[in-house]
Amino acid sequence: MNPDVDIYLAEGCGRCPLGGTEDCKVHNWTRELRLLRKIVLDCGLREERKWGAPCYTYQSKNVLMLSALNSSACLSFFKGSLLSDEKKLLKKPGEHSQAARLFRFSNLEQIAEIKDYLKACIFEAIEVEKAGRKVVFKSKPEPIPKELRIALEEDPVLKTAFENLSPGRQRGYILHISKAKQSSTRISRIKKCTPMILNGIGLHDKYQSSRK
Repeated sequence: MNPDVDIYLAEGCGRCPLGGTEDCKVHNWTRELRLLRKIVLDCGLREERKWGAPCYTYQSKNVLMLSALNSSACLSFFKGSLLSDEKKLLKKPGEHSQAARLFRFSNLEQIAEIKDYLKACIFEAIEVEKAGRKVVFKSKPEPIPKELRIALEEDPVLKTAFENLSPGRQRGYILHISKAKQSSTRISRIKKCTPMILNGIGLHDKYQSSRK
């Protein structure tokens, strides 16, 4: 076990204004995240903390992450689209997700019911890395600005949060960032919007609405 992940479970990822407060989403799913953590570690993956959240690797290659959303605790695979998923339980984070796939859980019982299946998927994901398999990406229909695309590719937690937004909220951020003429301004807008995206808040939503 990595002590940095213990800090995450106690304080959250620390990347948004709710980090370290009782309103942090991690606190809603602590028991579920702890159980998922145990299941993942039983499969022999290395536990690290990347992008503020628990990340599990095989020979330095990212395999999966744990995260907390407003409505669920998640176990997400970086190359989930390559898994066979015989029970068809893996979901896309968003409509246009091409590589990532995830399990969402809202209680411990849901995790316990498919514990063995989760382990089977994890072992399969390890085999995907051993074989060096790659996801073949198709061009996306939505005109995401280059700077935002790079930010999402480099930050799986942000990518998952963005893809979990409604299409309208995604479009709001895309338009807001795209309107900036300079690349430096687009990057600045991305940084300013990141805390809201991580909290599932739309650009024009009132921040306080997430705290109700």
